[in-house]
This record gives sequence, structure tokens and C-alpha cells, in this order.
Amino acid sequence: MPSLDIRDYRFTKKGSFHIREFDTAGTNGFHDKKEARSRLTENVAKMAGLQDRFYAQDREALLLILQAMDSAGKDGAVKHVMSGLNPQGVKVVSFKQPSAEELDHDYLWRVHKALPGRGEIGIFNRSYYEEVLVSKVHNLPFSQKLPARCLDDKLWARRYRQLRNYEEYLTENGITVVKLFLHISREEQRRRFLDRIDDETKNWKFSAADIAERAHWDKYMDAYEQAVNATASPSAPWYVVPADKKWFARLLISEIVIHHLRKLDPQYPVVGEEQKKSLQECRRQLAEDGQS
Repeated sequence: MPSLDIRDYRFTKKGSFHIREFDTAGTNGFHDKKEARSRLTENVAKMAGLQDRFYAQDREALLLILQAMDSAGKDGAVKHVMSGLNPQGVKVVSFKQPSAEELDHDYLWRVHKALPGRGEIGIFNRSYYEEVLVSKVHNLPFSQKLPARCLDDKLWARRYRQLRNYEEYLTENGITVVKLFLHISREEQRRRFLDRIDDETKNWKFSAADIAERAHWDKYMDAYEQAVNATASPSAPWYVVPADKKWFARLLISEIVIHHLRKLDPQYPVVGEEQKKSLQECRRQLAEDGQS
């Protein structure tokens, strides 16, 4: 099986990502789906082992952000790639349209309280990046209750800066931020939408609103390109995942998660001499109890 270098998909500096030059169907030399799925199974087991130490260590937090156009595979990535993780140490949050209460606060208010705690892996299925994606495509801030001084032509530049600063703040407070853009082609999205309509078991996934959003495809592509380029950094990188082939996208995501968990190098807590003595005393009492 060919090697897979996640650096080919990592973006860490401004202006390095050109969305229309990116191959959404690329598989980096992988052609055997069966082998790729076998490797994914191995990776799921590796992630489980790393997460066990990560949770036990209770020091770091890892935040995985999944952003994509509809049908690109965010839900499938959570279901298949994260299937081996201990739910006790995983926090999955899906960000929907803001409520009236949320709109009465700044746009990061609802995000901050959803962050993972120490020892947890947080997964944002959509995220605060909606504020520079769908909000930008539809100019939503201009119809919200923001003061006029906030609504000038520098609004989006300020938001990019705010997101960069927010991620720097998270990093400096023990939360590693890893951002994944599952990039699907317009044609593949069309096929998946048709499949959702034709398959009754998938009808619930489809909404007429999906077609309305599809009409803004070019605007969304521009918004994604600008968001990646404006907020990519070495400490909070973007990974652009080719999403036309689900089997490859899931494998790549698993490799990215493993890389960052290994980089954090979680270890089981060290047991001191006094605690070891206490454990041996407990063991002695349990052994005697079993003999009585």
C-alpha cells in the first residue's frame, strides 16, 4: 500500500490554498478500496489506544473541526473514523442555525461553552467558521442585531483576525485545534443528493434548502478559499481533504487524527512510590479476602 503524507493536504500560511486547482477526487496513489478500508480499521484501533492514554493523562484537549458543503461526508467521518473512541472522552457538537438567545450574544459565545475539557477529544460538526462561510455568502450579520459601527467593509477582515486570535488563545491554553475541510466537487454533490432522494432510508437527510444553497456554489468556494487562507497557521492548520471518494477521505482523516495525537504524546499518569505501596497493600487485603 502506498505511503500517505498528510503534509500534502496541510495548509499553514496565507495564500497557499487555491480551491479550483485542488483535486477533490484525488487518492494519492491509493486505488484499492479494500486495502484502504483495512488500513482504516487498523487506524481506528491505533486511535483507541492513543485516546486511552490521552484521557487518562487529563492534561491536553484536542478540537477537531469538520467543515464542508452538504453531503461531503462530515457525519460519515464521525461515524466511521471515530467509531473506536471511548464515548466518555469524546464530545461531538453540531452547530445549527443560531437561536434567538445565541444571536443576543457575540458569535463565539455558544462556541466557547462547547469546547472539550482536559483529556477530551472535541468534534465540531460545522463550527464558528460558519460565521465566515454561510454568513458571508448570505450577508447575515447585516440582518442581525449588531450595532452599525460593526457593519462596515472591514467586517470580514476583522472576523478572520478574531478567529486567528481565538485559535491562538485556545492553543496557548492547552487545546490543540485541527481544522478539516472536506472538499467535494459540485458533480459528486449532485450524485449524492440524487441518492438521498432515490433511497427512502436517506430521504430524511435531504431538504429543498440544500438545492437553494447549491445555487450559491461559486460564492461558497470563494468563501472557503478565503477562510482557509486567512486563518491557516502552523499552530492551527487547515487540512483540505479530497471528499469525492469517501473511503479515501475517511482514511486520510484517520491519519491526521493519529498524527496529532502522537504529536501530543499522551502518557499514562506516573504512579509514585507511596501510591505503589498503597496498591500493594490493597492487593494483599483483596488476596486475603479471597481466601476467607
